[in-house]
Amino acid sequence: MTDYKNKLGGLADKLKKDVPKTPIQEVSPVKSETIIKEQEVQLNVWIPKALLKRMKAYGIEKDETLKGINILALEFFLNAKAKQNQTT
Repeated sequence: MTDYKNKLGGLADKLKKDVPKTPIQEVSPVKSETIIKEQEVQLNVWIPKALLKRMKAYGIEKDETLKGINILALEFFLNAKAKQNQTT
């Protein structure tokens, strides 16, 4: 039993005296391109149920969100109207 106590006492002294030899890691943030997002606003609209089902099916097929589909559709429509107005 005394041998066990001596080993424990020696271990405690050794831990107090020895400096830990763990490597120091440097943490640096991952640099990525900053994407400037346009300010967003909320838009609530009522649409036919069949159109919503078609949008959801398209979204699943093309892995696109409903928000993304709406943005693409509105941009396409407005660009087409702008071209139409330029020709007339």
